[in-house]
Amino acid sequence: MLEIITGMTLAASAGLNAYIPLLGLGLLSRFTDLVQLPTAWSWIENEWALGVLGVLLVVEVLVDKFPALDSVNDVLQTVVRPASGGIVFSAGSSSDTFAVADPAEFVTSAQFWPFVLGVLIALVPHVLKAVARPVINALTAGAGAAVSSTLEDLGAVVLTVLAVIVPVLALVLLVAVVVVLIRRLRRALAERAARRDSATPATG
Repeated sequence: MLEIITGMTLAASAGLNAYIPLLGLGLLSRFTDLVQLPTAWSWIENEWALGVLGVLLVVEVLVDKFPALDSVNDVLQTVVRPASGGIVFSAGSSSDTFAVADPAEFVTSAQFWPFVLGVLIALVPHVLKAVARPVINALTAGAGAAVSSTLEDLGAVVLTVLAVIVPVLALVLLVAVVVVLIRRLRRALAERAARRDSATPATG
């Protein structure tokens, strides 16, 4: 069960930032004893893969801090984040980790369904983020982009680490993150509707 929680949390992290959980798994596997990736996913810890992921992460972090560019990036990431979610769910849930010493047969016998589950899980935070960001940018004159992006990146880092070390705590944090994203979206939509109503001249 813990391996499923690990995979779910990593996939959700990918929905916030596609490269943080991939890079995190690769670095933890290569330089620590906290993660031992299965042979099928050992390429993630390859130095070339880590280098490419590092460069992509830097680009993602920078672009996501600027209004307008962040929305364009979200459109492009509609494919990348779910794909990353599928990969980290499959790799993370079938790895030997600090919390999981014997991955279940479900995640080692066939990688198709874990990948599909990871894609679907990553889509949830990605869609919430992509829908909320333009509204937040409009309400804050673009100032909210950097703040939102920074919080999302920090959330992805914490979720990735906890998914490996304390999966149950990671799951609790994941639920909290989704709740915050939903509330943020609802608040932003409500504020936009209120501004629209106040800007509409009264008739009669």
